[in-house]
Amino acid sequence: MDSQNQNTSLQRLHNVEKRIVRVLELAGGVMEELSNSTGPRVEIINTHCREFMQSIKDIQVTLREEIKSACEYRPFEKCDYSARISNEICCKKLEYIVEQLDGMKENIGQYQDAA
Repeated sequence: MDSQNQNTSLQRLHNVEKRIVRVLELAGGVMEELSNSTGPRVEIINTHCREFMQSIKDIQVTLREEIKSACEYRPFEKCDYSARISNEICCKKLEYIVEQLDGMKENIGQYQDAA
């Protein structure tokens, strides 16, 4: 992923963060309205709930798009994990082969001594 795409992605995620804060403010506004001593104003609760639901949908859509775009590039393309593991496995195989060869050499030596 190039740096321009990363910047726009980070900007979109920053906007999502702002929307999440707004959603929390809306929830707080509804709670305040419900705890109002004169009783809740239905139109304010309805407005807050509509905005809350729309914001949640927008947040979900944006996060899904960001997840899809993150999967489109190879985030681990510069990672050397698989190469290192492959090398470690090869080293273990070589150690095993050396052990087997040492055992064979020892057996050959015993047969030669017995003969």
